[in-house]
Amino acid sequence: MTDIIRTSAAAQAAALAAGEVSSEELTRAHLDRIAAVDGDLNAFLHVNTDEALSAAREVDTRRAAGEELHALAGVPIAVKDIVVTEGQPTTAGSKMLEGWIPPYDATLVTALRKAGLPILGKTNMDEFAMGSSTETSAYGPTRNPWDRDRIPGGSGGGSAAAVGAYEAPLAIGTDTGGSIRQPGAVTGTVGVKPTYGSVSRYGLIAMASSLDQAGPVTRTVEDSALLHELIAGHDPHDSTSLTDPVGPFAAAARSKDVKGLRVGVIEELEGEGFAPEVRARFTESLEQLERAGAEIVRVSCPNFRYALGAYYLIMPSEASSNLAKFDGMRFGLRVVPEDHPTAENVMKATRGAGFGDEVKRRILLGTYALSAGYFDAYYGSAQKVRTLVQRDFAAAFEQVDVLASPTAPTVAFRLGEQIDDPTAMYMNDIATIPANLAGVPGISLPSGLAEDGLPAGIQFLAPVRADERLYRVGGALEALLEDSWGGPLLAKAPELTGGAN
Repeated sequence: MTDIIRTSAAAQAAALAAGEVSSEELTRAHLDRIAAVDGDLNAFLHVNTDEALSAAREVDTRRAAGEELHALAGVPIAVKDIVVTEGQPTTAGSKMLEGWIPPYDATLVTALRKAGLPILGKTNMDEFAMGSSTETSAYGPTRNPWDRDRIPGGSGGGSAAAVGAYEAPLAIGTDTGGSIRQPGAVTGTVGVKPTYGSVSRYGLIAMASSLDQAGPVTRTVEDSALLHELIAGHDPHDSTSLTDPVGPFAAAARSKDVKGLRVGVIEELEGEGFAPEVRARFTESLEQLERAGAEIVRVSCPNFRYALGAYYLIMPSEASSNLAKFDGMRFGLRVVPEDHPTAENVMKATRGAGFGDEVKRRILLGTYALSAGYFDAYYGSAQKVRTLVQRDFAAAFEQVDVLASPTAPTVAFRLGEQIDDPTAMYMNDIATIPANLAGVPGISLPSGLAEDGLPAGIQFLAPVRADERLYRVGGALEALLEDSWGGPLLAKAPELTGGAN
């Protein structure tokens, strides 16, 4: 069973359908893998052994009875701990929600259960999704499967590490400013941020409501497409949910055809600040596409240079509002001081003990930006910049079909290297943030190995509601690169064992 967990989710689904393996056997093999390596990685905050095996046995019974099942039925999955799961702990990586068992499932979790995907457990993350390294988790950092002294990206480093370490073939992440795509780039996995509103946000613990979006974390583009098709769709519980039909994402991923596709290279996202080897792998990927028949076009999106600043006003402002409910009175932890246990003092004690430094930093920044006298100067101005970024996207997509850039400016940095330098940490999202401000879809996939033998990623962005273009170009490039590498990039990762590398 050690071989099958290293295959794609699509291959595992095919083996299940052919009767070569049962879902119970497959799920148990992944649980055994978690037991063997997660003590070092800390990708999981909660492992859902009994329920996962029960769900797997149920799928096996239904398959034996001849029921028509979803294509991914029986393939296990991990879920980021910001997505609520009935009967399983959901903490958002924070002491504020330690021990909380939700009474309901997020809409996307309902879809996973209905389709018969056993949920292996909940993955580690930066506290309330605030971070780019999964180091702000109240439950300790996750480590990168390629080098355990390095970060796995953030905020969804747990999901990316779990998939990259063969602990799960599929995972759910959320992307507010790059938290699916950036971890994908530094762990050699595939991450997709769908069009805003195409996957329901109902049941996601909100950080920044106009930016948050759930999406797939996988090892192949086809796997992302299959999972995307499963979790997408209109949800009346989500007021921002789109009514569009779900696209043929898997078919687009399998087409492997980019002839005539116009790929725009964003000039503002490939120069200063991007490591030379990251840029080199990006250029080589574009050359592969050009040889396959794509047209490479240079485009300028001048307002992207202001996107980072706008994001770090809009996001903290929305986070300040969303996290106000964790006050010791209504939701979450309650700390009652011995002296003078007034409402104000309970609130101070609770928020002081329940929130970590990064969450406090962003709440303070957001509260200041929303305060009287500063609202127009900061939050209002940031929203104007957001409009300019959206106009840049619109103008660019009049010239090209998709846009391209490196996903992250560097490979995975060492644990602790940037944790005390918020500005440096925020710069890791410089290429991914514009997509969230505009609501457009994006995909990151491996582009090769850069310095120290660590993976780099390439990002493609498409117009709103044109997610299938991402799978078309992603599937084609993945096939071209793997042919040149002689197999998947993850096959070049150091072997994980129960001990140190």
